[in-house]
Amino acid sequence: MEQLTLSVDCGGLGIKASVLDSAGTMRTPAVRISTPYPLSPQRLVETIAELAKTLPQATRATVGVPGMIRHGVVVATPHYINVAGPLTRMDPELKKAWDGFDMRQALTVALSMPTLVLNDAEVHGAGVVAGSGFEVVLTLGTGLGSAIFDGGVLAPHIEFSHAPVRRATTYDSWIGENERRRLGDSFWSRRIRTMVEELRPVFLWDRLYLGGGNARRIKDVVIHRLGNDVVRVPNEAGIIGGVRAWSLIPPAQ
Repeated sequence: MEQLTLSVDCGGLGIKASVLDSAGTMRTPAVRISTPYPLSPQRLVETIAELAKTLPQATRATVGVPGMIRHGVVVATPHYINVAGPLTRMDPELKKAWDGFDMRQALTVALSMPTLVLNDAEVHGAGVVAGSGFEVVLTLGTGLGSAIFDGGVLAPHIEFSHAPVRRATTYDSWIGENERRRLGDSFWSRRIRTMVEELRPVFLWDRLYLGGGNARRIKDVVIHRLGNDVVRVPNEAGIIGGVRAWSLIPPAQ
């Protein structure tokens, strides 16, 4: 029986899903719905299960979720703990429900198949990394996502987006979607260049990948000036990485 993977990319504004064959090729075009709010863990599980019913039957699932995910358990997540999504008021009850929620176990039961749950940027990275050297993935969307791969193996996740960049301003808010809209693509692209140049001596990567829904908005002249060690990659990697993610995670996952 052919191994088919249900791959789900959960974002702050939208949830996308498709089914991939063993080579990582989509068997059907990705379906997308707006992220429903307020969003409890159980509602997300039910939403993913409903999406799965509209797609070809799979034998396993990979789900990317924003935030700190350890061994399939949600340590912390942005957006989903807010009453109406990004940049809205945090709901203490939602935060309590999300903190420590075993998403992998819940989805394994709901989907009746083995399920891998990772940070969404990590799944994105699995779709693009070469598998050699020290590779860093930054995804640009509602906020900033990140993943690190060393020799093709996924490193433990860090919520780099919460690091301060200017006084009390975090990277998440400094280069996120709200700021892009305020600045416009040209000025925002310059800010991306500043971020990359400031992070280069911190990570000393062999290659940096810029992905996520807003990577396409970076001006070409900025991409060119960043150098050959920086590559812009398509947002579809957030789904396509669902197959390869199973082979790149360390054994403990």
